[in-house]
Amino acid sequence: MAEILSIKPVAIDGPVIAGLNKGVLRLTLANPPANALSLSVMAALSAELDRAKANKSVRVIVLAAAGKVFCAGHDLKEMTARRADADKGKGFFEQTFSACAALMQQIVRHPLPIIAEVDGLATAAGLQLVCSCDLAIASHEATFCTPGVNIGLFCSTPMVALSRNVSHKHAMEMLLTGETIDAATAKEFGLVNRVVPREYLNQIVTKYAQTIASKSSLVVKTGKEAFYAQAEMGLADAYAYTGRVMVENMLARDAEEGIGAFIGKRKPEWTDE
Repeated sequence: MAEILSIKPVAIDGPVIAGLNKGVLRLTLANPPANALSLSVMAALSAELDRAKANKSVRVIVLAAAGKVFCAGHDLKEMTARRADADKGKGFFEQTFSACAALMQQIVRHPLPIIAEVDGLATAAGLQLVCSCDLAIASHEATFCTPGVNIGLFCSTPMVALSRNVSHKHAMEMLLTGETIDAATAKEFGLVNRVVPREYLNQIVTKYAQTIASKSSLVVKTGKEAFYAQAEMGLADAYAYTGRVMVENMLARDAEEGIGAFIGKRKPEWTDE
């Protein structure tokens, strides 16, 4: 495996470690032991995602985590401590959930494809993070849950991303029982694309990422944006919108090049235009 090059000086203890190799930006949550989404972690991850948009060398993003837990959701100790505030924590709770919602939408609206590499537990907002990514590949040891109902705090915001990934029945099963599902069940539900042995997880995720990175970034950006936009529309509006997208895409230089290369039986040379 080629050495991963850091795109900026980073502290080894995170909270988010960034490394760039062959067009693939790897963002690693490093906030042990639970990689909880504290305000500082969410801010750091959001900043890295913004930075990636401005770096033309980045073509795909992989979101991974250090340690045995992928992400345990919000930092409940941080939140509980704010109950001592004059408003009993209301302002801080609003700030936390607002920041999380903005982060999840930032992932969905990001112009680059984002792949979740899941090894270990992804729970509550951690599961929300996985669901918000475009692809998710998990190790056999990965587990998933929305346990809020068990502690008196229904996973209402994680429910938004979860219900957009799986059937209503599967989503409600997880939300109402709070039980943990294994990786095989997560794949059956549609939460993850593939389940692989832990020792091959990074290798397989990297292969997926580099395959996508080899495509025209303009075309990938166009497709990702259109996918999420049409999903929120009625059938007729979706076809009308995507028809316009297809016309604009056909007029792009990379479409002309790609189709010409296909007809000429040669490898395309992308200009990302």
